Amino acid sequence: MSDAQVQFINVIKSFGDRTILKGISFEAKQGEILFILGTSGTGKSVLLKNLVGLLRPDTGEIWVDGEEVSQISEEKYFDIRKKCGMVFQHPALFDSLTVFENVAFGVRKHYDYPEEKIKEIVKKCLKLVHLDDVEEKLPQDISYGMQKRVSLARTVAISPKILLFDEPTTGLDPVTTNAVNQLILDLSKTLKTTSLVVSHDMHCALAIADRIIVLDKGNIVDQGTPAELKASKHPLVKEFLMEATTHA
Repeated sequence: MSDAQVQFINVIKSFGDRTILKGISFEAKQGEILFILGTSGTGKSVLLKNLVGLLRPDTGEIWVDGEEVSQISEEKYFDIRKKCGMVFQHPALFDSLTVFENVAFGVRKHYDYPEEKIKEIVKKCLKLVHLDDVEEKLPQDISYGMQKRVSLARTVAISPKILLFDEPTTGLDPVTTNAVNQLILDLSKTLKTTSLVVSHDMHCALAIADRIIVLDKGNIVDQGTPAELKASKHPLVKEFLMEATTHA
């Protein structure tokens, strides 16, 4: 077993006669920001769902923090999910709960902490995402960009070892996109988490990724550091690079 915190070994996943992941192998080391790029429908989100056990691979191995998880029981997977914090495309906050209660939600569910400790965790996590004086506000009373940051705070509040981002900058203006990218970078470095970012945005990947994987039709067609990807000859990668230059 390698020293990777996340490792996929020849993972295949099909739905009926459609094979979505066609023998995927890659690894992410501790503290690394790994971008998984691809157009819509190439299997990026399916890959994340297999990692957290919402889907199970047909064949292949998935290792998380030194444990092979593809065949473990649903009950045992609860401990694996506690190690993984998922940040969805949309903030997905509870409308009827204040910002404070939204961030505290996972902490209350997973840990039997006294109220004083919960307050301390919430304040610390909101500070990490540069939010002050919003604890008592409801989600609809703050901007969409701030809601995204609350969603990030809620995710890191349970101290995950691995952060998973599913299209984190979709639908955001360029200024907020840059802010979210900076947050992913800051959180990964400050908390020393391993971050897997599913995206179609090469501009974001070039800005903050340690390494980039490019998926196409269920296969990894290229991978490497941002500098290595910039020199890629693969047509899809070149297309992504051209788009990144256009939107820069």
